[in-house]
Formats: sequence, structure tokens, C-alpha cells
Amino acid sequence: MLRYRLLSRCKKMATVSDPRQTQVQKDAADQNFDYMFKLLIIGNSSVGKTSFLFRYADDSFTSAFVSTVGIDFKVKTVYRNEKRIKLQIWDTAGQERYRTITTAYYRGAMGFLLMYDITNQESFYAVQDWATQIKTYSWDNAQVIMVGNKCDLEDNRLVATEDGQRLANELGFQFFEASAKDNINVKQIFERLIDIICDKMNESMDGQPSPLANHKEPSLEDMPSSSQNGCSC
Repeated sequence: MLRYRLLSRCKKMATVSDPRQTQVQKDAADQNFDYMFKLLIIGNSSVGKTSFLFRYADDSFTSAFVSTVGIDFKVKTVYRNEKRIKLQIWDTAGQERYRTITTAYYRGAMGFLLMYDITNQESFYAVQDWATQIKTYSWDNAQVIMVGNKCDLEDNRLVATEDGQRLANELGFQFFEASAKDNINVKQIFERLIDIICDKMNESMDGQPSPLANHKEPSLEDMPSSSQNGCSC
């Protein structure tokens, strides 16, 4: 009897301690959408990934910096091209010590926002490494938009818009500069990424089946258990 009680207690604790998995399961159960897209925001620590996500999902912004521990996500439903699309947007930690955890979430991702800080050259130099990780850990047709964040800090700029556009062209990514603080290009970037994914889905429907065809089939197995038209602000 004591062993049974301990096992029951452990099961309850495990359920409570993993709210993200619970949310994913709820998303899968809710079929009131046409498509579900898994998106990731990646880049060095402190480039503004969390602020960018909160601005888009909640239209909120705080200047207080709190480093993301591991990974977190938000859910947002949007309408594009007469389709109801549910987005699972994952906010990843940029520190090296979390890299093994965060790259595990690349599998099944349909789109990435690869972000750097225009006032931080090191974050810009790291873009190539992040692009390599996308190529290594995600599937070949994952769509990527490169984002130069914090363009409201023009007086402190260390990475020229032209340099960002040039690198994006070399990597084959579309490019935007943005500001989560001033809400510049945030919505436009997400909408553009969604449109690119939808375009690829339409192409795949005309040919061979593709992982992009995630129509009402959010894949829980993809969740770990534990340019060319540049825009600037």
C-alpha cells in the first residue's frame, strides 16, 4: 500500500513538473485549426529573442533582462490566406551550456528566426554557426529568416544593415531588421515566415509529400521528452 501511494505521488509530481508537455498535448487535442507550425527563435544570448516573442504573442515589452533557461514556448493562432494556423513558437536559450537541449527541438521545426543584435558584433559573427546548426539538426526544407534586432538603438549600431543583408544573401535567407521595443517589423517578420512556409506547402502538394504538410497532424514525437527582399527599419 505504501509503495502504491509513493508511485501515485510520483506520477502526480511528474505531471505537474512538466507544464510544457501538458500544453503540447492540449494543442494536439485542439483540432480547431487548419495547420500547426512549429517555429524556433535562435541566436546568441541577450539578442532579444524572448522580448521579440513576447511582443508578437502578447504585444508586451519589458526592458528587464532575464536569461531563458533551456527553452520555453508560446502558442498563437493566426489567420493567413483564409486558413487558421496555430503557431508553436519556441524561445531557445543562447548559452552554450544549453546547446544540447535546444538543438533537440530543431527536429520537426518548419521555420526559424535566426536573430542577432545590431549593437553586438559577436552575435552577428555567430550567425554562421547558428545557420550550420540549423542545417545539421533540422530537415532540409526548414525556412529561415535572419533578423537584426534592436534597430531602435541606431546610435549604438555596430553591424551595418548592408553587412546583415550581404550575409543573409550568402546564406540564402531573407533578411529584416527589427525592434521588439518599438514594435518595428515584429508582426511582419512572423507573417513573412508563415507565408514562406505556406508557399512551400503548396509546392509540396503539387509534388511529393513533404514534412511541411502538417495538416491537423501536430507530431508530439517531434517534441523531446525531458533574400532576398530585405527590409530594414
